[in-house]
Amino acid sequence: MKKIDYYVYILCGVLLLLTAAQNAMADAAAGKAIYDEAACGSCHGPAGAGDGPAAMALDPKPRSFSEGTFKYDTDGDGKSGTDADLLNIIKNGSEKYGGAATMPGRTDIPDSEIQALIAYIRTLKN
Repeated sequence: MKKIDYYVYILCGVLLLLTAAQNAMADAAAGKAIYDEAACGSCHGPAGAGDGPAAMALDPKPRSFSEGTFKYDTDGDGKSGTDADLLNIIKNGSEKYGGAATMPGRTDIPDSEIQALIAYIRTLKN
């Protein structure tokens, strides 16, 4: 391989990584708008700490996204908290997977918007 080819491959790789990072940031920004519009913060809090105004009345308390840990393996792949798991919880509610009925399903939010919402939730980890 010529030296110039090597540098072209490196440059292409860097550009792909930058594009992926830029897309993830755009998805997270769109997800923040969905988080606010869907009133997720009323339970999970404005910064996702599980301390929204409705949280005091809920038992169990809402998940704190700032911890970055998730309880459910909704698709049986042996890993909890994957994007697929979060999509299932948001879409179907946690009760379907053995959780509390206080996390309702949001079938009104399209999967593409849920993916953006998940991207935003991932940014809330401290």
